Amino acid sequence: MASSTKFSSCSVLIIVTLGVLAGFTGRSSAQLSTNFYSGSCPKVFSTVKSVVRSAISKENRMGASLLRLHFHDCFVNGCDGSVLLDDTSSFTGEKTAGPNNNSIRGFDVVDKIKTQVEKACPGVVSCADILTIAARDSVVILGGPSWNVKLGRRDAKTTSLAAANSGVIPSPASTLSNLITRFQAVGLSTRDMVALSGAHTIGKARCTSFRARIYNETNIDASFAKTRQNSCPSTTGSGDNNLAPLDIQTPNSFDPKYFQNLINKKGLLHSDQILFNGGSTRSLVKTYSASASTFNSDFVKAMIKMGDNKPLTGSQGEIRKNCRKPN
Repeated sequence: MASSTKFSSCSVLIIVTLGVLAGFTGRSSAQLSTNFYSGSCPKVFSTVKSVVRSAISKENRMGASLLRLHFHDCFVNGCDGSVLLDDTSSFTGEKTAGPNNNSIRGFDVVDKIKTQVEKACPGVVSCADILTIAARDSVVILGGPSWNVKLGRRDAKTTSLAAANSGVIPSPASTLSNLITRFQAVGLSTRDMVALSGAHTIGKARCTSFRARIYNETNIDASFAKTRQNSCPSTTGSGDNNLAPLDIQTPNSFDPKYFQNLINKKGLLHSDQILFNGGSTRSLVKTYSASASTFNSDFVKAMIKMGDNKPLTGSQGEIRKNCRKPN
């Protein structure tokens, strides 16, 4: 009887363990690894970084743009390079979706990276992995932390405008609860969400993204609002594409100054300032503002988790020859 009970317990443990693993691999994949291309394309890292460094040297903003491409790719049906696809006769891509239209950029840089990588090792490295590496390199080049990226993703053969428009990508007007919910949907915790919001320590936003905040909100520094109003008229349709830095202190450096801005009521977007507005994330903002090492460590963990979101691996998808279109 005791032997039977022991066997049953072991069986239950094995079943539960397998169930947990199955649930885990549903979101991420054990097939991703940091040395995926060590044999098939050993020069992939140096090749990508060279192009990214050149692009950022010409325009600092490009680092933030490449990082954002990775975000927007991973939030829509997983990290599968689908955000890069142009429209075809059989589908309308993600580029003209509300969160992306006239907003996401850097496609030409990705094309240059792909061209150089194809010269080094034809048909081996996916566009989804190129986005992942370029995002990491952008952070490093602008002074942020480095980490070993997990690779082995394959590229989607199709995409969906509807999926990109479905609300999965949080808007600049998001409430805190909406931000938490949207990040949880891709396996990211509230702590991950706040850390990843710190990506707004670099880059710029269009007037349309922050107009309502600088004219209508009260939890904003008055002089900061006035400065932003100088280049962002209150009338819709006037100056819509005028740009402002997301981090007013060090817009081209990856550092915790973004969080200091929030404490000083100088967050550019509503979805930035909401992190420090009396809610559950207030203490984390204080922690990150005071400790670059804690911010960097949490940001790296969150980036790796985000990159694990539903990748295509093995025989799924393909390795695109041109990142803009299926083979």
